[in-house]
Amino acid sequence: MRIDEHPILKFERGKQIQFVCDGKPIEAFEGETIAAALHAAGIKTLSHSVKEGRPRGFFCAIGKCSSCMMQVNGVPNVKTCMVLAEQDMEVTSQTGWGKLGQVDARQDYNRKKIPVIETEIAIVGAGPAGLSAALYASRFGAKCMVFEENTQVGGQLIKQTHMFFGSKDHHAKVRGIDIGQKLIDGLNENVQVLTGTPVVGYYPDKELAVIKDRRLTIIKAEKVIVATGASENMLSFPNNDLPGVYGAGAVQTLMNVSGILPGKNMLMIGAGNIGVIVAYQLLQAGVKVEAVLEALPTIGAYQVHASKLRRCGIPILTRHTIKRAFGDGKVEGATIVELDDNWQEIPGTERDVQVDTICLSVGLKPTTEIFEMAGCTMAVIPELGGEIPVRGHNMMTSVDGVYVAGDASSIEEASSAMLEGRMAGLDAVEKLKGVSEEISKEKQHVKDSLDELRAGPFGEKIRQGEAKLEEACK
Repeated sequence: MRIDEHPILKFERGKQIQFVCDGKPIEAFEGETIAAALHAAGIKTLSHSVKEGRPRGFFCAIGKCSSCMMQVNGVPNVKTCMVLAEQDMEVTSQTGWGKLGQVDARQDYNRKKIPVIETEIAIVGAGPAGLSAALYASRFGAKCMVFEENTQVGGQLIKQTHMFFGSKDHHAKVRGIDIGQKLIDGLNENVQVLTGTPVVGYYPDKELAVIKDRRLTIIKAEKVIVATGASENMLSFPNNDLPGVYGAGAVQTLMNVSGILPGKNMLMIGAGNIGVIVAYQLLQAGVKVEAVLEALPTIGAYQVHASKLRRCGIPILTRHTIKRAFGDGKVEGATIVELDDNWQEIPGTERDVQVDTICLSVGLKPTTEIFEMAGCTMAVIPELGGEIPVRGHNMMTSVDGVYVAGDASSIEEASSAMLEGRMAGLDAVEKLKGVSEEISKEKQHVKDSLDELRAGPFGEKIRQGEAKLEEACK
């Protein structure tokens, strides 16, 4: 199940190690997550549901869901898509709620003993928006700490092998994987990046609770920029919980980060940019794509991406959806069906396709829990992805000194996320260090670039959302 040859990527795997899962030895590599190693070994069932004990495999691969939770070295409810495999680690599948073993009750976790660290700007998330915020805030002298719950920085960029569109300022003709490295290489000594350090709470006066080195730590910041990204939407159909049903991001993580095939035969649901791009990446990795389904009468992807699939003989079926998945404990196939103008199934158009994997690319939902903890004013704007914090053009929310950027603000391309992160970082450092002509010019340039990206027919929905957001600010 591991990818040995790829037309674009080279997988430099670490030292080979071994751990035990349910009494069975599992081969892995240093730097590889537990879930990825298990998948490479052909193990897709990681846990079982609470009520009915149904099998569960991981869905998102970024710690946003609970499908991959297992017991690791006696600790239950460990998200194995986030935790790296270690030599001689003991992993056990669990059913329902995990049970914590004996705890030393003498440990004292009172407030006085919790470490407190101060910084000028705390940035939550090291994806394109968070890294861009750190890059530009630090460039003008701000001390930044960036907190990333994953073990790698770069967010979605580390999975994106396609080349970007737009101008040179938008990284046109540069692959996402290379853009992420450029952002990382551009950081200076004013930036400290902490991976494997999730932010688990927000307290008044811009205090963040983080888990650092397995200990609760309080971060006191003068400004906070939240770039937590988004999570995959789920689609409702019978057996959508079977192992082998993945979000598009999880498929990209397996293929393009871990170098592991998600399956042999794939059905893609959703013909937006992500769905079509990931379908082509599957072909590059050696996976057979049976079809791409789209419930709408037209696809949402750029034609240049869709044309690549069509040239490879992959059908893109509009007005089609998945009716159900089937299989004994894992995906073994799917029933698809045609839809009429009223989105109703057309009787007699059902047909089965034999696939071992189903990939869902049906949109994203902004990750906004921190904003709710902070007391930010929220608004439901479907064009921008759903419920988001109300913010101005400078990316500041209704809570003074708390900013939002990237998919947590609106579901767009990575180019927009980087620009929003840049704007948030510039405004934060401007309020810390004072107004300067150089910062003002940079902010105007970012605003103009965002307007350029959102121009044209593909940006119409975002422009409508931005108009609603302006109304919510009044």
